[in-house]
This record gives sequence, C-alpha cells and structure tokens, in this order.
Amino acid sequence: MDRYGLICRNILECPGITQRELAKSMDLSLGTVNGLIRECLEKGFIRERDGEKGRELALTDRGRELLAPYKVDGALIIAAGFGSRFVPLTFETPKGLLEVFGERMIERQIRQLYEAGVEDITIAVGYLKEKFEYLIDKYNVKLLYNPEYSCKNTLATVYRARHLLQGRNMYILSSDNWLRENMYHAYECGAWYSAAFKEGDTREWCLTFNKKGRITDVNVGGKDQWVMYGPVYLSREFSARFLPVLEAYYETPGTEQFYWEQPYVDMLKGEAKRRLEAEGGDLLARAETFSGQKASGWDQIEMYANRQPRDQVYEFENLEELRLFDPRYQNHSDNAAMDLVSRVFEVPESEITDICCLKAGMTNKSFLFRVNGSRCICRIPGPGTGLLINRRQEKAVYDTVASLGITEEVLYMNPDTGYKIARYYEGTRTADAENWKDMENCMGIIRKLHQSGLKVGHSFDIRERIGFYERLCLEHGGIPFEDYGQVRGWMNELMDRLDRMNRPKCLCHIDANVDNFLMFPDGSAKLLDWEYAGMCDPVMDISMAAIYSYYDEEQTKRLLELYLQRRPEKEEYYAVFANAALGGFLWCLWAVYKASLGEEFGEYTIIMYRYAKGYYKKLQALR
Repeated sequence: MDRYGLICRNILECPGITQRELAKSMDLSLGTVNGLIRECLEKGFIRERDGEKGRELALTDRGRELLAPYKVDGALIIAAGFGSRFVPLTFETPKGLLEVFGERMIERQIRQLYEAGVEDITIAVGYLKEKFEYLIDKYNVKLLYNPEYSCKNTLATVYRARHLLQGRNMYILSSDNWLRENMYHAYECGAWYSAAFKEGDTREWCLTFNKKGRITDVNVGGKDQWVMYGPVYLSREFSARFLPVLEAYYETPGTEQFYWEQPYVDMLKGEAKRRLEAEGGDLLARAETFSGQKASGWDQIEMYANRQPRDQVYEFENLEELRLFDPRYQNHSDNAAMDLVSRVFEVPESEITDICCLKAGMTNKSFLFRVNGSRCICRIPGPGTGLLINRRQEKAVYDTVASLGITEEVLYMNPDTGYKIARYYEGTRTADAENWKDMENCMGIIRKLHQSGLKVGHSFDIRERIGFYERLCLEHGGIPFEDYGQVRGWMNELMDRLDRMNRPKCLCHIDANVDNFLMFPDGSAKLLDWEYAGMCDPVMDISMAAIYSYYDEEQTKRLLELYLQRRPEKEEYYAVFANAALGGFLWCLWAVYKASLGEEFGEYTIIMYRYAKGYYKKLQALR
C-alpha cells in the first residue's frame, strides 16, 4: 500500500479526519499530507462532501478499489505453549487466558480485531486446549490443534497453520500480548512487525531498518534498540516468499526449538540458503521453486518496522511483571497453589517471590519460590494422580521414615489434596546413573531403609498394581501392543514364581529413580518423593532403580552387587530380573493410561515394554 492507500484507509476508518490528524497518524508533515490529498482528489480516490463540521473528505468507489488488495483476511493467534515463567498460574490456566484489569488477554485482542473488522480468527492451541473451547461460541473463532506443542517451538505452530496464511493477508498474534490502544485495521500496507524501543541493554531481537522503515537485519541482543515486540502482519506477497522457506526449515533437523521468525531472520542474513544447502540441496531447490525467487534474492524480502509508542504493547515476561502492571496479582491471583503457600507461611502473596517452574515430573508438577528468606518447592499433583496414588499412605510413610533423616524436610503435606511443600536445598544435584560412586551412595540409602526394621500398614503389591493399571487402560481406549496377551501371560508366570519363592518383605521406596536422589557437596544424599512406597520385596527397589536408569543386564548386576555388598545368589539374580520385567510392564501400562489423559512420554512406553519382554526371555536360562 502506497501513501495514497494510507490516505484512503485513514479517511475510511476515521470519517471527518482533518489534515492535521492525518499528518500525525502518518508521521508526515502537514504540507506533505496536503499535497497527497490534492493528488488523491485529482485521481478520484477521495472527494469532498458536506459533513457535520463543514467540508470533509470521503472515500470514492475508486478509492475502495485501490484498497481492496490490502483487505485483511483474518488473524492467527498463537496460544499453544505452556508459559513456564507464569507458574503456578499456568498449571491451571493458559497464559493467554489470564486476566489483566479484569479482561482476559486473548479476549481483549479478539475484541480489538472485531472492532477493526477482522472476524476470521483462528487460535492455534496445544497446552490445556480445552480451556479455549468456549471462545468458539463466544466469538465464533476456530481452534487449530498443534500436537507438537510440548516438544517444538512456534515454528512448528505456524507450519501447522500455514494453509491459513497462504494467499491471504493475515495478522499473527501472541495470545499473551496486551495492547493499550487498538492497532489493528481492516486494511494494511506491506508486511510489518510491531516494534518497541528498549532503553539500555536488552536480549530481545533487535532491528536494523532503513529510512523507509524496511527491516534490513535482526540480531539478538543490543543496547538502546528498536526490538521485535508484539503483533505481526503478513501480506500475501510476503507469505508467498516466506512460507516455502519456513516449510523447508520445518523439515530440517535441528530446527525443533526455533521461533517462527527464525527463517525470516536467516533470509535477511543469507543464512537460510546456507542452512538448506547443507541438507543436500533438495529442500533449497523446492523452497526456491515455490517462493518464485532464487535464494540469492531472499535477503530482499520486505517487512517493515511498525514502531509503537511507549506503553502501547506489553509482553509480560513473568508473574513479577504482571504484578507490577495489575496490582490485583500482588495478593489475589485466584490460584490455589499461591493461596496455599500464602496460608501456610502466613504471608500475603506479594511476599512469595522468585517463582520459577521446575522440570515437571512424570507424576506431579512443581514450582520453586522464596518466602521469608528461604527457598521452597511446592508440589502439585498431576492429572489423574488422585486415582493412582493414596496420599494418606504417602504421608504415613513420610511420618514413619522421618527418624532416619534420609528424606527431604517436608514443611506441609495435605493427605487429601496431595499438595506438598518442602525445603529446597541449594547447591545440590540429582544422582548420575553413569557415576558408580553416586550409585553406591544411593544404594547405601536404600540399604539403610531396608535394614531399619520400619513398617507401614500397606504394601506395594505388583500383581494388584498391574491389574489396576490394566483395567484403567482398557477403560480408556485399550492397550496398543499387538502381543499384549502373550506378554501378560509371561508376567503371570513371573509373579507366580516369585510368590512360590516367598521372598522377605520390608519397607521399600519403589520409585528409586536417580532423579529422586539428591546429592550434596559433602557426599551425603537424600531420597525424595515417597508416593509409591510400601512393604515389598527389597530387591524391587534395585530393579526399579535399574530400569529407570535404562541399565542393561550387566549394569543391573553391578547395581545389585553394590546394594548387597557381596556377590548375589542365583535366587537374588532371578528376583531382581523378574521384578525389573514386572516393573517395566507396570510402568508401560501406567504410561499408556497417562497417554489416554493427554500426557505423552515419548519412547518411555516402548522402553519399559522391552524390559518386560527382554528380561522374561533372559530368565528362562535361570530356571
């Protein structure tokens, strides 16, 4: 869209606009605008008419024809990600659905789009996708699910939505942006990226652009720079050149964590050609063909910096920033975990600081925080865990083993909800399965537990647990393995044999994953997360530790020797391999069930199933 088009768009959107207002809107001198108006009148794009305040400018049919190619066709709102920097709020609510001054951020943008006449809106969803369903009825939007949201970045999201962008003029928005003034229009000129000026040092993507505002380079980090910040507009001409390169990037290994903007940045720098050439040339040739341009000309792709005034666009980086912007979040976040921490420590939410997400476990979600000068961890039970774990039994175990000094310091535990708050230990690390000194320390803790003589009133019964998870799987879509019936029979054989062996029972941890062993600088260690603990065959802890560490047969034998501090007997070898097979079978069923709830664990399911089959076959030689 040229300057004539901008004159026409402003007149269409703001009937009665004055020349002085036009000059301010277009960032041009009053004299230049007056000259453009005369030319538009001569060309028949606009006309003068009587208005409420006297003579005013109005658009003609010819002016509407001039604008037609620049009509915005729709908007894509990216809302697939987790928003880890906003935990614990985002454990319950996607970031874009958080409220700012009583209005959800995504709804504010949808409303602004509607006000501009843009009504064809698609939301790309992933994490907690069901939370967005109500928007279909409320605003007539469409949802597009990205199944790769948890393992890939926004490049994959835009790739999944590329059919919406092809041949169309489209906005791309982030669901978690907040715009003070409506910056959307029914008609747009060439492709642009919203830009904000950042004073001082920044790690944002910094823009270099010419006098006309065309972006010529982008670099991460700088000082006193205009940066990419906020909404984006892609014209159909831009997308025709850009999307073939984005598609090629999607198919290129190593781009899984790329933002969708990376192909554009690499096109400007000439890096896109080099990257695709390195993949053998086929991807490059295809991108050149479909973009209609040789890679040597990709650096001429046109996108402009749409410079915005200060305090117009907000991309909240974390809960602390949101607290500063909307005071409601200082003490009333309406989040169960924050409310719990506030009550346990008897402080307002504003005194809960330095919040960050810890790596989500396979059963629970956790976040780290600081309160009263100390750092603590809050555990939030994952979906469906109320059915899988008896929290009262877990608390009974913690109470029982407290005297051994081998667990984390638990500050709060609710046996009804499963919420737990524990002390965080600075300077520690998890055990390394490849470090046999670490594993010796871990086996020392397990041995101390087993030899303590402590007992609880419940058992970990592998036969009962397998039957329980099997029923859950069959009730939620079935079990996908073709030979499951045969393998289930094998597991029955192993359990029957173990029953006849009448192995001794003691208090076991069951979940002796290396990630649950906390190693201290002085060489000591603690064992965390006793959710599955109960009375069981002591070698079960060795078997579980081995399969969690993906150990082979020889490594498992070595681990058993570290635990026993002697050479194992044949029966002990049999018991540890049989329990490893049964443990693999159990956790495979667990993962199948969790997948039916929408949680995926990659190749873990197959690895555990292979342990069940592999160790059963090995045990035939030990009979």
